[in-house]
Amino acid sequence: MSTPDVAPRERASGFKKWLLQGLRTEHVEGFYEKEEEAQHHPQPWYKVMCLTGVDYFSTLGYQPGIAALAAGALSPIATLVLVLITLFGALPMYKRVAEESPHGDGSISMLERLLSWWQGKLFVLCLIGFVATGFIITITLSAADAAAHLAENPFTRFVHGYEVVATLLLITLLGAVFLRGFGEAIGVAVVLVAVYILLNLVVIGMGFYQIAQQPRVLSEWTGALFRGYANPLVMLGGALLVFPRLALGLSGFETGVVVMPLVRGDPTDTPERPQGRIRNARKLLTAAAVIMSVMLMGSSLVTTVLIPHAEFEEGGSANGRALAYLAHTYLGDAFGTVYDLSTILILWFAGASAMAGLLNIVPRYLPRYGMAPDWARATRPLVLIFTLVCFVVTILFEADVEAQAGAYATGVLALMTSATIAVTLSARRRRQTSAMLAFGLIALVFVYTMAVTIIERPEGLKIAAFFIGAIIVTSIASRLWRATELRVAGVKLDETAQRFIDQANHGTIHIIANHPDERDALEYRLKEHEQRVCSGIPPADPVLFLEVTVCDPSEFAPRLDIKGEEVGGYRVLQAQSSTVPNAIAAFLLYLRDTTGKIPHAYFQWTEGNPVAHLARYVLFGEGDVAPVVHEVLREAEPDPERRPVIHVA
Repeated sequence: MSTPDVAPRERASGFKKWLLQGLRTEHVEGFYEKEEEAQHHPQPWYKVMCLTGVDYFSTLGYQPGIAALAAGALSPIATLVLVLITLFGALPMYKRVAEESPHGDGSISMLERLLSWWQGKLFVLCLIGFVATGFIITITLSAADAAAHLAENPFTRFVHGYEVVATLLLITLLGAVFLRGFGEAIGVAVVLVAVYILLNLVVIGMGFYQIAQQPRVLSEWTGALFRGYANPLVMLGGALLVFPRLALGLSGFETGVVVMPLVRGDPTDTPERPQGRIRNARKLLTAAAVIMSVMLMGSSLVTTVLIPHAEFEEGGSANGRALAYLAHTYLGDAFGTVYDLSTILILWFAGASAMAGLLNIVPRYLPRYGMAPDWARATRPLVLIFTLVCFVVTILFEADVEAQAGAYATGVLALMTSATIAVTLSARRRRQTSAMLAFGLIALVFVYTMAVTIIERPEGLKIAAFFIGAIIVTSIASRLWRATELRVAGVKLDETAQRFIDQANHGTIHIIANHPDERDALEYRLKEHEQRVCSGIPPADPVLFLEVTVCDPSEFAPRLDIKGEEVGGYRVLQAQSSTVPNAIAAFLLYLRDTTGKIPHAYFQWTEGNPVAHLARYVLFGEGDVAPVVHEVLREAEPDPERRPVIHVA
């Protein structure tokens, strides 16, 4: 579609140019960006796994301590339950998500396709609020835990008491990196993950060695376990009860599907069906889940058995840093410092992964819905907003890892619960009964887990509600503000419609807008007679009828496909769009640009309350069409001499 010339804009300041660098103003032509734009530099799956691993594997920095606080001596059993749910619940579910959403949209896109109209859009906005909660808390919690490692290291104990300041500095550094421009991170992630896993294996291995050298600690743990829980069934029940508090160990799956466009597939892959990428993404998810499961089980056992419970509590040396405590205790401060440095770097880089996720998800959905200002497509304004929000969250939670765990779990579980619902509905739609029942059971587990988490730790829901409310309010305001844009991604005519245009392109092009009723020759004859009499259309000039019906008014800028049909000798152009006035305006500009002539469009006055018409236009894409068409044209074409002419009778 040809686009009208726009009025020259005022010269932007240097700061504004820098802030909005990379802003894309063109419409996105499909559900996802073109593959060559979205994929950048595809890499082998195991390297991309390291990029997701900076978020997933970094939870080892605080997960064992949180598990010990939540479950005490039961921590290894509760972690085993977490591992089983990971391998036999979350992993199969996200393999399905990878198959059905291979373009980096995650489970949100599956639900968007399953749910239409406004309820679908509002549901997606709520999910984006939970996404924001999960990723924002990932940044603040990871930075807070990195600050805790700094404060407890014997060489940097001066940080103690200034954890909030240290956390804010780490977040500032993260924001500065993204403001400068975040380049390819996979190479850095591979090194960080490889070193971090190696060091953790050394620490966990040393832990098992110490247990073998001190058999009494193992017997003391088993004794405490059986004193608190009489038999294995009671242990299992207790583990299920505390499972929601261990949900941080599931944090890497959504990130794994978000980065799928970076996974190298097969040469025969197509954007519509990238089979090689899907297969390799499944390998990524499986490898990450298996590695993390082994590390979680090992770390939980050695930390629970070797560390006194008092050290896990607030003020204790193992609070938020259980494996680091073992590294310093059994391998010395030199090795412990290397471990601390590795942990600090991967925790900080986990924040980078979360920031990249936010910068991928928010511009992907909100501008396409018309629910974000133009600058939301630029990276730097969003980085500033997200960084400021991270500051507020850090100050409110006083950089406390344990205090933020509930909010983090709420965000993670909301996404995973939505994913279970999405794959269950997908299996139901495909009439795969066994898969539907299996995924439905997994969904019940996650619904229970999320409900318990919200009840026990309501601060996560409060933060998510804040994000959801802010997103919805901003989205509605933006949608209203952008209501009179053209809102059409392109215009395409079929052969019959193009023939009608060519036949009419010998003089003035007359377009009569018609609301279809009976769609018979009588309806068109009466409409034509009325407009020729009232608007003075010459008797010899041919006319075309244009009928636009609303398909899904919640869409913002769909492509306008126009087909031609002859009804009783009258030539009719038919189209569907999210709004009638914007589609008519876009078509008139298309006619002007393709024929070189100014078309004339003819309307009838619409009777009724103007406020009611405004509400109908915003919600249902209809209303008082003629004045809105004129306003859309006025904004799109500032030159009155080049603007299509509107007649109202």
